[in-house]
Amino acid sequence: MTSAADVDRLPETRAEVAVVGRSNVGKSSLLNALAGKRDLARVSSKPGRTQLLNVFAAGEGTTVVDLPGYGYAGTVSQATRGAWRQRMERYLLDREGLVLTLLLVDGEVGPTRLDLEMLGWLRGREVLFQIVATKHDKVKSSHRQKRKRELAERSGVDPGEVVWVSAEKGVGLDRLRAVVRDALNRA
Repeated sequence: MTSAADVDRLPETRAEVAVVGRSNVGKSSLLNALAGKRDLARVSSKPGRTQLLNVFAAGEGTTVVDLPGYGYAGTVSQATRGAWRQRMERYLLDREGLVLTLLLVDGEVGPTRLDLEMLGWLRGREVLFQIVATKHDKVKSSHRQKRKRELAERSGVDPGEVVWVSAEKGVGLDRLRAVVRDALNRA
C-alpha cells in the first residue's frame, strides 16, 4: 500500500499485524511466501534494506506492517540505526489497530542477544507477540526437536507456542496464516 517514515503517516486500519526481527532474519521472504507473491516485499542479500514502515493490505480493511530490522545493517550509521529503532518503538507503542506483533527469530542461530532484548521490550510494554522461528529448512532434521526445545526455552515459552516456518520450503505457512488471520479477525 505505502511506505512511511513515521507512524503518523500510515493509513488507517481496522486491525494490523506488525513484523519485526533482526536484519537478515528473512522478513521480506516470509511476507512474500505468506502472500504467495514473489515480489510483494523487496528481498535483499544485504541486511538493513528495510528502512521505512512498509504497509501491505491484508483484506477487509486490515494491514500488515514490515518494520526495519534491528542489529547488523552493513554500512548504515549508528545514528540512522538509532532513528530506525525509535521509529519502530514509537510504532509498536502508538499504533492504533495493532493487534499482534510477529517476532521473527532465525531458527538456525537464534534467539540472539538482540532478539532476547526485543522480546523483553515487548513483554515489558505488554505488546502482544507471537514468536516465529524462520529458516526451518536450514536446521538439520536430526537436530530439529532439540533446536525447537532450546529456542523456546531461551525465549521463555513452551515449544508449542513457537511457529516454525520456512519461506523457501513452505513449512508452517498455513499455521502462520491462521495466526495472522485470527488476530486480524478478533479486532
